[in-house]
Amino acid sequence: MRIDAYEDPGTPDRRGGWRYLAWLVRRQWPRCLAGAVLASVWMVLLAATPYLMARAVDHGLAPGDLGALAGWTGAMVAVGGVNAWLGMLRHRTMTKVRMDANFRTVKVVVGQATRLGAALRGQVGAGEVVTIGVGDVQTISTSLTAVGPGVGAIVAYAAVGGLMLSVSPRLALVVLLGVPLLGVLLGPLMGRLQGREAEYRERQSVLTARIGDLAGGLRVLNGLGGKGLVADAFRRDSDRLREQGYRVGAVTSWIQALGVGLPVLFLALVTWLGARLAAQGHISVGELVSVYGYVVALGWPVAFLIEMGHQLSRGVVAARRVVAFLRLEPEPHTGTRDAPAEPSVLYDPASGVRVLPGRLTALVASRPSDATEILDRLGRYTPSDATWGDTPLADIPLPQIRARILVADPEADLFAGTLSDVIGDEETPLRGAGSVDVRLRRVGATSHNAPADATQPPRADATANLTAALHAAAAEDIVRALPDGLNTQLAAQAHDLSGGQRQRIRLARALLSDPEVLLAAEPTSALDAHTEATVADRLRHARQGRTTVLAATSPLLLDRADVVHHLVDGKVAATGTHRELLEAEPAYRALVARDDEGAEADDEGAEEGEPAR
Repeated sequence: MRIDAYEDPGTPDRRGGWRYLAWLVRRQWPRCLAGAVLASVWMVLLAATPYLMARAVDHGLAPGDLGALAGWTGAMVAVGGVNAWLGMLRHRTMTKVRMDANFRTVKVVVGQATRLGAALRGQVGAGEVVTIGVGDVQTISTSLTAVGPGVGAIVAYAAVGGLMLSVSPRLALVVLLGVPLLGVLLGPLMGRLQGREAEYRERQSVLTARIGDLAGGLRVLNGLGGKGLVADAFRRDSDRLREQGYRVGAVTSWIQALGVGLPVLFLALVTWLGARLAAQGHISVGELVSVYGYVVALGWPVAFLIEMGHQLSRGVVAARRVVAFLRLEPEPHTGTRDAPAEPSVLYDPASGVRVLPGRLTALVASRPSDATEILDRLGRYTPSDATWGDTPLADIPLPQIRARILVADPEADLFAGTLSDVIGDEETPLRGAGSVDVRLRRVGATSHNAPADATQPPRADATANLTAALHAAAAEDIVRALPDGLNTQLAAQAHDLSGGQRQRIRLARALLSDPEVLLAAEPTSALDAHTEATVADRLRHARQGRTTVLAATSPLLLDRADVVHHLVDGKVAATGTHRELLEAEPAYRALVARDDEGAEADDEGAEEGEPAR
């Protein structure tokens, strides 16, 4: 059976860690069954070698029958060859079992993250997801060793006990009772390991999230002089995690030490009893040899049983974390009323912001978070009483809102891949993009201002859309500067681009989707004044006749807006055009004039030879 990394992983059992592990087994039960059978036969044949050796001694070597000796010796060689072949098959099968569990868990976790969507960040930290993907998935897949060597160990243990019963009931009793006794002795340590492991994983996820935060905000921290303070806090958390790791390691070391030491003592006891029985004449020399062989053969199943308990203890902790993540639910789609059929007014009662359809509206606030919160309410990323036309947003099914209203986050994720894939077009093979001034529209759909050209091939249409989006975002120079143009591979979050370049790529991606309503927060904050003016002009033209809301304080953007809302403490204090508010509102004039001075300083710096952003 091959492993398809793209097949439907199925619906996981979210009732608990043990049930999740059982679900992984059920999803590939033929392969798990094959692994268990192969492991069982392999281990039983390990025990068969001492049996054949005893027959060779008693029936061939002792009476001097060379034919019998050769026959039993040949049987041992044949069994050894078959067992070597079975060992390879067992290992390959169990590797596939682990890989299937690994891929299946990754797929259900990624699927859940996609299902949660925007609700993900509000319910779980990034560090938790990273810890699941990096550590827990591997731990879970390794724990499925129990279905192969674990089952085989139990079968081989019972088989050896039966063989020992033919030699001596006393020895068989010691063997059959010895391993359960080992389990009783190691059980408390297994439970303790689960507790320590769970606490360690929890702290590890917190520290992983902090690493991500540090990597993303290192420049800001350095500029504010807070790098040393945060580094000290991280060092303290890291020390605590290391100490917790030592505690986990201490329990693990005891399990491994006892797992090695106790079986040795147990097997030594079996060997001593066998020697006494041979000395007393209760068993033959050949049977004594077989006892020694059985003792050696028991080493494998006993070791696997202890390892199985150890891996299952760790695996169930990791599975519980995965199950906890899978139990998270996205925002319920409780809406029962359709969205307005035609472009309609968006209204936020909490702030008094009214967005007229087909207009470019700007929100200006001294605290950027006030404007961002309004965008989140209008995009239904936070609960509110906002309405769309005469319909409350909360009453509209979420898929309808997501299909028509786009909130462009200034820090939206940029995944690794080609620039064409990052922007969102998977068909365009362009190396560069010219300044083609065409209306943006979705492939196969018409815009409000221009009819779709039914004669234009879909590929050419996609190319024109991408070219237009890059032009509107003033991002053509980015494409031209990259070695392979749109086919250039970018790192995760496009860290190989500057901040201004990333911002223009995000804007181009938003424009390419051509939503009916575009809500964007500070789309040009990282650009120099010259580039920002270019983007402002092109953005207004590209979104002509479409509803667009910008949260910004840049005069270059505000001067192009049809309507500007000045917000004070999160509420509309004044409404008008940019020039009207400059004349009538001193507070507004002071706010945007300060931003205008900063833009002029940026522009002067660029003229003096500083690299454009």
